[in-house]
Amino acid sequence: MPPFVPRIGPLGRVNRRDWLALGLGALAAPAFASKSAVKPRAKRVLVVFTPGGVSQLETFDPKPNAPEEIRGAFGTIPTAVPGLRFGEHLPKLAKLADKFAVVRSLSHDDLDHGSACYLSLTGQFHSRKSSNPTVSPTDFPTLGAIVQRLRPSETFPRSSAYLNGPVLLPEIPGPGNNGGFLGRSCDPLTVSDPTEAKEFAAGLALPAEVGLDRLDSRRELLHSLDGKSTEAGYRESTRAAFDLLHTKRVREAFDLDQETVKTRDAYGRHRSGQSCLLARRLVEAGVPWVTAFFNHTIRGQDKSEQTDEYGWDTHNDIFVSLKEHLLPRFDQTFSTLLTDMEQRGLLKDTLVCCLGEFGRAPKVALEKNFAGTAPGRKHWGGCYSVLFAGAGVTGGAVIGSSDKQGAYPQADPLTPGDLFATLFAAIGIDPASHYTDLADRPYRVATGEAIKLG
Repeated sequence: MPPFVPRIGPLGRVNRRDWLALGLGALAAPAFASKSAVKPRAKRVLVVFTPGGVSQLETFDPKPNAPEEIRGAFGTIPTAVPGLRFGEHLPKLAKLADKFAVVRSLSHDDLDHGSACYLSLTGQFHSRKSSNPTVSPTDFPTLGAIVQRLRPSETFPRSSAYLNGPVLLPEIPGPGNNGGFLGRSCDPLTVSDPTEAKEFAAGLALPAEVGLDRLDSRRELLHSLDGKSTEAGYRESTRAAFDLLHTKRVREAFDLDQETVKTRDAYGRHRSGQSCLLARRLVEAGVPWVTAFFNHTIRGQDKSEQTDEYGWDTHNDIFVSLKEHLLPRFDQTFSTLLTDMEQRGLLKDTLVCCLGEFGRAPKVALEKNFAGTAPGRKHWGGCYSVLFAGAGVTGGAVIGSSDKQGAYPQADPLTPGDLFATLFAAIGIDPASHYTDLADRPYRVATGEAIKLG
């Protein structure tokens, strides 16, 4: 008899009637453990998240033959893949186009940053779609928290690390960055500003008068004082902190000064560049799931002239913002990351994914309710682009296609659920399997089907 497969509701929960069919015994059964039948292609996942909404039309899916109000002000350039063209301000990535795959048909219908980022970080639609909800303890867990729940790392205090986050939407952190209803014990290890990683690493170093034996004694004392009355999330955070102090290899992973000046300069001496460099170091140290937020805020059109304060939300002044601030930095840093990882042999067993929460609208227009005097593009989830590189990926592949305006998928439409099923499957976590919350209620790992990348 085939195994019973419960039906999954729109929020990833098991159907109530199927709950009864499963029974209490089934809830504790290995069917909901991390036992994947999917052959893993990677040991680790590295996500580079570009919040704010990167325009597909100015980057990886330009429409040079469309009318000017669609194609925009930029031209296109050839890439290392015959017939494949990118926006003109991505020359370094164009030369590496045979090293990664481009998905041009990702689509969903959530049109505001808060809930769309939540979708892109948890794999679940928020109950308040197309809004900017605040953080709640009932939120779904971020993807890295699911990895922590299913596969606690044996070599690192956390199975996931989030860098340069949580992202500001635009002034306060949005939901989807933490353990959600799985609790603080599943929160990713977070470094808010990678340019201060040296101070973070210094804070992990033991004082000269405190050896490991003395540290262990303090740990035992604290544990005895905490007792059973201390909140579980606090105890888990304390345990993780001691683990960080106890493991030299872990502490050193955060010390960017161990890199050469040439390498740090190549990534860029800014939050975006040092975030990606730190991500590479943590991947190299064996962290199973690393998310680097390329920018820490979504807003783009009403910020100062400091490029560090630019996000991809370019309602107005899109072309000057992309040309002078966003695209040169992204082209330099992301191409350096891919090249560096390939040279170090990390791409063989690391799946890299670069994505944002949505794209930008096909039509260029001035929006009166936003700062700026030149036209831009509004939010658009109907069709946008995502990049994959590394383990199992066929370099130079183009997956799916958009229509003549870059508005909707023309072939092979894909969902965020498909995207995340791909990431989990790559590291051997079956997307159709389940994890359980703190009350042993089961939730499906991912709602979609893995994309064929190779």
